[in-house]
Amino acid sequence: MFRRCGARAPFEKRTPMQLRPYQDEAADFLYERDRAMILAPVGAGKTAITLTAMQAMIEDGYASRFLVLAPKRVCTDVWPVEQPKWAPGLDCRVAVGSPKDRAAALRSTSEIVVINYDNIPWLAEQDLSGFDAVVFDELTKLKNPSGTRFKALHKVIDQFKIRWGLTGSFTSNGLEDVFGQCKIVDEKLLGRAKGAFLQQYFVCMNRDFGEWLPRPGALSLVMEKIKPATFVLEPGEYKDKLPPCHVVELRCELDDRKPYEKMKRDFVVQFPTAEILAANAAAVTSKLQQMASGFVYDSSRVASAVPGQFTSSKTAVWFSSHKFDRLDELLEENQHANTLIVYQFQEEVAELRRRYPRLATLDDDRAIERWNAGQIELLAVHPKSAGHGLNLQHGGCHMVFLSLPWSLELYEQTIGRLHRSGQLRDVWVYILIANKTVDEKIWAALHDKRAISDIAMEALK
Repeated sequence: MFRRCGARAPFEKRTPMQLRPYQDEAADFLYERDRAMILAPVGAGKTAITLTAMQAMIEDGYASRFLVLAPKRVCTDVWPVEQPKWAPGLDCRVAVGSPKDRAAALRSTSEIVVINYDNIPWLAEQDLSGFDAVVFDELTKLKNPSGTRFKALHKVIDQFKIRWGLTGSFTSNGLEDVFGQCKIVDEKLLGRAKGAFLQQYFVCMNRDFGEWLPRPGALSLVMEKIKPATFVLEPGEYKDKLPPCHVVELRCELDDRKPYEKMKRDFVVQFPTAEILAANAAAVTSKLQQMASGFVYDSSRVASAVPGQFTSSKTAVWFSSHKFDRLDELLEENQHANTLIVYQFQEEVAELRRRYPRLATLDDDRAIERWNAGQIELLAVHPKSAGHGLNLQHGGCHMVFLSLPWSLELYEQTIGRLHRSGQLRDVWVYILIANKTVDEKIWAALHDKRAISDIAMEALK
């Protein structure tokens, strides 16, 4: 790990924007290290921190060209927007689109090229000799060292002498997630082999299913190992710069519990128009989450004209409107203030469109721009589309979860679209929960994962 202590000019003399003191410390941390990770909650300005350090590194001759890996929407809607503010001396190209467009971006003279994680297999086959630095925006995308993207990237990672990772939480789904993220940044932190990592810090509970549980004290030991390469931005350092975020549970009752209970018990339920069957326990969990919102998909497959192939279709069967009726009441109570509505299933969007014809989605033309200008009253977002990097704090301060994701990372990142730097009003997050349904289990699971994440943060301080 090469250190460049005290070699740079103050960051504020290099950019038209000025970092806050806690951000300036984080930028220093990156500047001084070739291999480093920034662990900072959503809205703390990780992109601004990194761009500032990137410009200093290039101007001072420690790096020549940065490759940035990020979720697709972050590539198109965050980095090109933030770069002129924090690194005006550099040029940024987005390598998203056709292979021809991506190749042109790589061949350009731009000091920063941003590409999405889904294109890593293609990227690994290109000439990357002009890049000597890489940034992993939302490092948790590389938590699985057995995944196709990780393996493809790992084959070419050695040419990047500078590797920086940005994340909101290493342990959003458990301690095991930490290994892959650290390996891609610096193998010296936790070693090369995941098997050895598991043997050292975990106990195998079920080898057939790959079930491992952390040994007592493992969390603090792992955090101590990675601490020298990790800058932790504690909430207390910037929370006074953000308005409060209020999370409110809104409970409601299924109009008719019988279909839900029968699906839970028998994995099958009969409606007048269809018989809904869940093939296994995993499928029934998904069906139950749908039913907690008042509908369930009737899925079917029929033989297609192409031999050996099938055509799949699914039709929603509705039996309760409890959540959407409660949503109507909430919007009325809030005097139809601009609101983000978070969904999990396309049928929820379809019902939203039936009730609110002026509903917008992120796929609509200039949706982010129009939302931030206050021109959209209701914007429907999915956690996987809005879960990373998007700046939506200027268009409103209300958010409603129709259904919850199982992932703590997606849950927190989605809230962070509103509760982030630049938000001027209290943020109100409403969680619609159907009583005595899987909603309660998901909500409890998110709280359990949050506890693990909090312990990891404390160990890194």
